[in-house]
Amino acid sequence: MKIGIIAHLKFPIIEPFAGGLEMHTYALAKGLIRRGHEVVLFATENSDPCLNIDNMHVSTLDYRTAYAFEPNTDYFSEQFVQEHHAYLNLMLELAGTDFDIIHNNSLNYLPVSMAHTITTPMVTTLHTPPFSWIQSAVRCEQKYGKIRYTTVSRQNAFSWNPYVTDCEIIYNGIDLHQWQYSAVAVPGTAIWFGRIVPEKGTHLAIRAAQLAGMKMTIAGPACDEDYFHQEIAPLLSEDIKYVGHKTHDELVDLLGSASVFLCTPCWEEPFGLVVAESLACGTPVAAFKRGALPELINNKTGRLAPAGDVAALAVAAREAAQLNRANCRAFAEAHCSLDSMIDSYVDLYSRIRDIKPMSCQAV
Repeated sequence: MKIGIIAHLKFPIIEPFAGGLEMHTYALAKGLIRRGHEVVLFATENSDPCLNIDNMHVSTLDYRTAYAFEPNTDYFSEQFVQEHHAYLNLMLELAGTDFDIIHNNSLNYLPVSMAHTITTPMVTTLHTPPFSWIQSAVRCEQKYGKIRYTTVSRQNAFSWNPYVTDCEIIYNGIDLHQWQYSAVAVPGTAIWFGRIVPEKGTHLAIRAAQLAGMKMTIAGPACDEDYFHQEIAPLLSEDIKYVGHKTHDELVDLLGSASVFLCTPCWEEPFGLVVAESLACGTPVAAFKRGALPELINNKTGRLAPAGDVAALAVAAREAAQLNRANCRAFAEAHCSLDSMIDSYVDLYSRIRDIKPMSCQAV
């Protein structure tokens, strides 16, 4: 099939990834190309050219200044205006193309609200809870029934249920060959990795590690500088170290050597790619019970603590660190495989390629 994928435009789609959405888009595009499909990825400049990039001319944000998890709603920001016109131009151009499928993997409202202006069937993956802009676009699109919606977990499907009642669940997948299993970890060590922003709760992970008597490594881009300097830097020590934004191979080594991964979302996490990546490396997870994390963490792969309860997370960390690492890898292989994700999307593309997409009726 000839497949157009519309990317999120905040960051380029290239390693080291700014976040989970960029990693997911990269894996999806590369996986489809490996299967022999003709893929065009509509993304920002500096994205990986191996993905057959059609450059959307938007100035990407600096990791240190882009941190809000809800899309920027400032009408007067240069970034907002650039993104608006980039997506508008793209949707107008797509009206005259010969794609079999358009897969909207962005967080922007325009691909959804303008889907009825193109003849190509569209799949839109809902990667976040129903924030206002995308929620409004979905409501407007309902009368056309042009889009087939998917989302990444049962929990996120539930959050969208007031607005989309026919949402297919396709779990995010990771390349299990790249996230290599490590049977042995350094006792008493924890890791936290991801974007360092308030909604990811890095400071809570540090406090839990301290209570648990564990050394901890923190890896990832310090996207919110104020948060990092005010909440994270004062807590760093010989036992709590920040190592910066690491390459994939470096991160695999760090994950594989840790006895537990602390996952501390302060919002309803729609999936949790970092959890899948940790489990693939054999590292059990101690996490707050929020969003979709209970779908990935069971009594063989980790422990859950009440949201925001640092003391309970410390207990969970000590317990999770004792779990069998082989069970974590087995869970990732059974439920978090990139091949399974690609299979599911290709099956969906094939089902809707030659027919009118099913309408998602509003409640």
